Amino acid sequence: MQSAYESFQEGSRLLASQDVHAAVIVLERARALEPGQGSVREALARAYYRTGRFPAAGAEFLAAVELDPVNDYAHFGLGLSLLKQGDRLGARRHLKLAVAMRPDQADYRAALERVLDDDRPEDVRPDANGAANGAANGTANGTANSGLDEIGDATGIVGDGVDHGVDHGVDHGVDA
Repeated sequence: MQSAYESFQEGSRLLASQDVHAAVIVLERARALEPGQGSVREALARAYYRTGRFPAAGAEFLAAVELDPVNDYAHFGLGLSLLKQGDRLGARRHLKLAVAMRPDQADYRAALERVLDDDRPEDVRPDANGAANGAANGTANGTANSGLDEIGDATGIVGDGVDHGVDHGVDHGVDA
């Protein structure tokens, strides 16, 4: 039987190779062995997200946040997962926290702006020049959320799953 560390390493490798369904199986095993490891919970959340299991992804990102409340990436992933489930208020809350923790992360800011833009009345949404005009920025026809998957791609929720391009200061090791 594999140790939690070996399962985590294998699951991370499977995420990197785009074999997300196999990664879920292996990372679930790592979670069963080490449920208190935030890095395992975050990796499993990314795998769930990439397989379209947004409620499960949200639950794992929430577990990662509960284990490490200052894990900005887990707040970001939780925000995107909640948004995919239609919980705009919850999404906005966690995306705001992620931005507050890491204001330098353009992906965090872009996701939050998209949520905030969608929540604004159409006549006060800024266009590309900053002027209020809902139709000019693509939100009037329901396309505002289309970029969220690209945000996920850029940060590894949807992308390679190993190096999500964000150094959030969380140790990705698992105690063996």
